[in-house]
Amino acid sequence: MTSQFAVRVAVLSGIALVAFAVIFFRLWYLEVLSGEEYLKQAQNNRVRELTIQAARGKILDSNGKALVRNRTALSLQVRPDKLPELAPEKNAELEDLAKVSGLPLQKIKREIRRQTKELPASPVTLQQDAERDLIFFLRERGDQFPGISIEEVYVRDYPREQLASHLMGFVAEVDENQLDEPQYESLAPGDQIGAAGLELQFDSVLRGRNGATRVQVDASGEPRGKPLSEIAPETGNSLVLTLDQELQQAGEAGLASFGKPGAFVAMSTEDGSILGMGSFPNFDPAVFTPPVSQRKYDALFNDEAKPLANRASQGQYPTGSTFKPVTALAALEEGTLTPTETIVDDGAFDLGDGNVLKNAGDAVYGPLQLQRALQVSSDIFFYTLGDRADTQTDEGIQNWATKLGLGPPTGLDLPYESAGLVPTPEWRNELYAQAADPDSCGGEARLFEPGCYETDRKWSTGDNVNLAIGQGDLLATPLQMAVAYATIGNGGDVVRPHLGDSVQDPFGRPVQDFTPAPRRSVDIDPAYRQVILDGLRDAAMEPTGTSFGVFGGFPYDIAGKTGTVERDGQLDQSWYVALAPYDNPKVVIAATVEGGGFGADTAAPIVRGILSAYFDVKPKDVKDVAGGAAGAAE
Repeated sequence: MTSQFAVRVAVLSGIALVAFAVIFFRLWYLEVLSGEEYLKQAQNNRVRELTIQAARGKILDSNGKALVRNRTALSLQVRPDKLPELAPEKNAELEDLAKVSGLPLQKIKREIRRQTKELPASPVTLQQDAERDLIFFLRERGDQFPGISIEEVYVRDYPREQLASHLMGFVAEVDENQLDEPQYESLAPGDQIGAAGLELQFDSVLRGRNGATRVQVDASGEPRGKPLSEIAPETGNSLVLTLDQELQQAGEAGLASFGKPGAFVAMSTEDGSILGMGSFPNFDPAVFTPPVSQRKYDALFNDEAKPLANRASQGQYPTGSTFKPVTALAALEEGTLTPTETIVDDGAFDLGDGNVLKNAGDAVYGPLQLQRALQVSSDIFFYTLGDRADTQTDEGIQNWATKLGLGPPTGLDLPYESAGLVPTPEWRNELYAQAADPDSCGGEARLFEPGCYETDRKWSTGDNVNLAIGQGDLLATPLQMAVAYATIGNGGDVVRPHLGDSVQDPFGRPVQDFTPAPRRSVDIDPAYRQVILDGLRDAAMEPTGTSFGVFGGFPYDIAGKTGTVERDGQLDQSWYVALAPYDNPKVVIAATVEGGGFGADTAAPIVRGILSAYFDVKPKDVKDVAGGAAGAAE
């Protein structure tokens, strides 16, 4: 062996020795020094933390009756990420599932695609209440159906079905975008949150806190054995409402009896507590319980009658003659009328531009004071007040309408309340300028777009005259009209309408009370208030009143006003607003029916039904009255 070769051997031997030493010490480190740590990691890889769903709190009426509660359901679910990766194996498993479940294979695949697209990280619900035989079959043969399971879940239950559906709302699974929002950061895919109505408004109250359990899992990730540890879920708190179920049923039954779109509001005049609020048509909130039927979902959203719209707080309508008490108060407070002043109604009002306005039905009422003008609903009397307000005041009617609560949203504790519109000269003139400017509406004059309304003229006295009887551009929701009348009824407090009364823990113990203060107070002369109430009382309770045929035999005196709104190319809209009892108003009720005709024909009977529930009046307690002005022109 040459010396050069020996050097090479020595070098290679040294390298081999160093490599062996590195491997030896690395193995020694892993086995001895880090063995315990890796053992823990291996054990942790066999342990999974599973979420335990928390139940949402109940929604109760003012008497503690459940309007929304929970029930447990055994849900057939699929986790797409746990299905076989190879398409043939996946299809074979889904075909087997279709056979044992009775669900069409195409429906299973369609639901997996749809729900995965909407909520990628959430399990897919194929069936909410699985059949008993299917439950046993899958639990006994779970290893043959990886990714498919029967899970016990809480679902919302509606014991009164569609009652107050617009108020209750519904829940939905939290989506990926929402999980990034602070209020949902503690949630996991698949958790339920409020999506509409009170469920959304009071989600933080109703939503519970999920629990967790740690379990050992096998190589396929399926739980095995008893739980290693568990944190119990916390049920959400219950929301107690100001709503009275019996009164709510009376209002909804009244609306449904006419079969036309409409709404009602029943509210305390003292503190704004909503005793009842309904909209027709309504909907079944159970439709939104997973799995959501795409057919039913599309039917609801595409229905021209808009069953998902809460017309009580979102419907924007001209009010017709129900606005006349607002005009009356404005005239009295602005000094353009006294309670005893006489205005002659000769059946015609000349605008001076060639237009002559008349009473409905061409009626002529002769000399009138305010109380009598409200009783018979003289348009000529109020046209005169509208003309005076335009020439003698600085938007007197508009100012008082706004003071009483018309215009801005009322602050109701429900999402998506609509504002109304109290038209002013500035409003119309600005729109006229927009329409005349070719560049103000996308380059095309009088384009009907949000913020760019079509109009072909400036404000005129005729606009104010129309406003005085609730026609023209005036828009209000039934809720806003209830607030305006409540302000007159209680002497000047503009109440904040609210449905939430209090919060209870799951055991019924008090947690929180809601006591919203009035938004503001308005100075109303007691004498002016009284003459308006007297006129409204006569309109309902005296033989020549516009709603005597509906309320003349009612055992309690009420103060009420009919309204009939002319709608181009459509049937007239029916309105009625009432304060009761007349001598000390505690409740206000507003109702409207689209295409309902005269106010006394449809809206007034709905209000009477609600008041009957409020006062517990039985049919035998109502006297028959002959004649009267039910259905009379107004």
